[in-house]
Amino acid sequence: MALVVGNMIGSGVFLLPAALASYGGLSLLGWVVSATGSVLLAIVFARFARLYPSSGGPYAYTRRAFGDLPGFLVAWGYWISVWSANAALAVAFVGYLDPFLPSIVRSPPRAAALAVATLWILTAVNIRGARGAGRVQVVTTVLKILPLAVIALAGLAFFQPGPFVIAEPDAATLTSRLMSVVTLTLWAFLGLECATIPAGLMRDPDRTIPRATVTGTVLAAAIYILSTIGVMSLVAPATLASSTAPFADAARVFGGEGVARLVAIGAAISSFGALNGWILIVGQLPLAVARDGLFPSFFARVTSRDTPARGMILAGVLSSTLIAMNYSRGLVGLFTFVILLATLSTLVPYTSCSLAALLMNLGRLKRWNVAVSAGPSVVAAIAFVYSIVAIIGAGREVIVWGAMLLAAGLPVYFWMRLATPKLGRSEGGRG
Repeated sequence: MALVVGNMIGSGVFLLPAALASYGGLSLLGWVVSATGSVLLAIVFARFARLYPSSGGPYAYTRRAFGDLPGFLVAWGYWISVWSANAALAVAFVGYLDPFLPSIVRSPPRAAALAVATLWILTAVNIRGARGAGRVQVVTTVLKILPLAVIALAGLAFFQPGPFVIAEPDAATLTSRLMSVVTLTLWAFLGLECATIPAGLMRDPDRTIPRATVTGTVLAAAIYILSTIGVMSLVAPATLASSTAPFADAARVFGGEGVARLVAIGAAISSFGALNGWILIVGQLPLAVARDGLFPSFFARVTSRDTPARGMILAGVLSSTLIAMNYSRGLVGLFTFVILLATLSTLVPYTSCSLAALLMNLGRLKRWNVAVSAGPSVVAAIAFVYSIVAIIGAGREVIVWGAMLLAAGLPVYFWMRLATPKLGRSEGGRG
């Protein structure tokens, strides 16, 4: 559960209230919509985990349902999204240290060096073994929840209804702005599938994964909604809209500078913990894909501690390169776009898995041999629609570039097909 909550609650949630300030009460409605869609997706993944607790999570479910090529494309896009996001999380962690280490954070070379150092420290922790990485994840998850809970409770104690008025003049405007809010808030739920990926490392995965996935998603949703109410109650809308540290500003209102600094520490820990969890994922996903013969065998090799060190090291090199590009060349716009593109790549597995669940529950996927059931079918259908809406909300340009990103993996796929001619005969693939 710490992996699910810790990977979802990263750096973004600490900035979201500022982006949502202009939407007023519509922001809460948007949170409810995105939370509902995300919980339904969590139920879809939980059902798959009970039926097929296989390492690789979304990749494994997609491959089993639709064959090798769709499974590969899901894995390819997701892998790129994770090591790209890891670069962003390392940079965010350094950024939140500004109140304490301004001379380092405000010097691009030093800040880049600290971000890269943090990335490799956590890579070393994960290479030593999943148990140690799990301990780091539990501790950082608890520590990151504390400041969010404090702001939520303080905001409820000083609740002001004014900021939550829905002032949209007509239904068309309301619908359009609500879509914008849903697009903003859905990013905060990316990572709900994380417990399904390292299934091979867990005891009783068919029980552990569904519990962690659904409970973690519900817990994160509650934290998001209550903490947003807290910030919007404590900080004036005009001030909040221009804030670069909304939670710290909210803490300053009722607790002074000391409490604000504690919240800044919580934000840094949040990024640190999320980075730790995603480094675990960036090694485990290609490991599962390589064992199926769809990724190079380089990713399938593990250490004596059963960790995919080579895959983690390669991802660390790629993330470090992205950080260096961002700092040394000043490509902030490119960096931001890459992260948005990476986020879109995580929505593709949501779409494929919810569609697979829908077809499975309707009895269209015979290999799953699951009885037709109305309840799971409705859940999967709504989750599928939500995933499509989320992709549309990303914008045309990002969708086009996302398609090109997936297409760039095709040479790798066909190269692996030639290298492994019996690939299509495996359980998951149709050839």
